[in-house]
Amino acid sequence: MGSAMQAVIVYESMYGNTRLVAEAIAEGVHRAAPDAEVSCLPVADAGADVTRGADLLVVGGPTHMHGMSSGLSRKLARSAAEKHGTDVEAPGGADSPGLRTWLRALPETTTGTHAAAFDTRADMKMSGGAADGIAKRLSHHHYDVMVEPEGFIIEDSEGPLRAGELDRARTWGASLV
Repeated sequence: MGSAMQAVIVYESMYGNTRLVAEAIAEGVHRAAPDAEVSCLPVADAGADVTRGADLLVVGGPTHMHGMSSGLSRKLARSAAEKHGTDVEAPGGADSPGLRTWLRALPETTTGTHAAAFDTRADMKMSGGAADGIAKRLSHHHYDVMVEPEGFIIEDSEGPLRAGELDRARTWGASLV
């Protein structure tokens, strides 16, 4: 009898929307493969060794300035949140390394390790998305990106998620198994 599938979901989240999507994806993976070992971790808690042994790596982050977040975009998000009196949930703070840094340090993997990329984004013309950049970096490290990058829609720059997006994330997560 083979060992259970190991799925790791790593995310960066500023306002909690991407975290909610990541958790819903984890639920979907677990529903489709009840025996799977599923870990859902913020990027600040995802050390380089977290991906070793993963059969499936799912990585996601918010869209900032048409792409992946950066140190500058996280600082701007923190400033905007403070101005509006809202909270930022970035573990380690807005100054901590984000997905770009984490992906640069991601260990190479053997061919055949599956991966998927997602982001949260506004539903506006020219808003861009972070998922394509995440997928490209995963491919660079020899992950087999098995589906097109997926975007989950937020209603405003700080959220909330559009109605139905968490159900869509669960379904998408289940489809990855």
